[in-house]
Amino acid sequence: MSEFRIALVVSSFNEEVTGGLARGARDVLREQGIREWKEYRAPGAFELPLLAKTLAGSGTVDGVICLGCVIKGDTAHFEFISLGTAVGIQQASLETGVPISFGVLTTYTDEQALVRSRDDAHNKGREAAHATLESIRLIREIKSAP
Repeated sequence: MSEFRIALVVSSFNEEVTGGLARGARDVLREQGIREWKEYRAPGAFELPLLAKTLAGSGTVDGVICLGCVIKGDTAHFEFISLGTAVGIQQASLETGVPISFGVLTTYTDEQALVRSRDDAHNKGREAAHATLESIRLIREIKSAP
């Protein structure tokens, strides 16, 4: 898998959480033999889909890992950002044919977000990185089948 070209796009909002997700994703990339990847910072989760689509459409990456965190507050903002980000990332992946993982936490509390971004096996950044790498591998297998 070391030949995979990966982009890691991380939301700057909720840095304590997204930093943990990014560490988890980086750990998986290293464990899987990915020697180089490019990292990009998005202002927030809502910007992830456009950045991911731009990267996926550039022809310079085989997969994109999107990491972010949206924590429910007292307004409907959470619902709009969560849904828009999820649909946007899915649409970007379907339109470009490039695996783009949804490593965006959508939690009700800060504690839930921190638990999911800890440096352990349950880190959701790790899961997003695994999903991207496995999808790249499977797409290559499907395309090379007789």
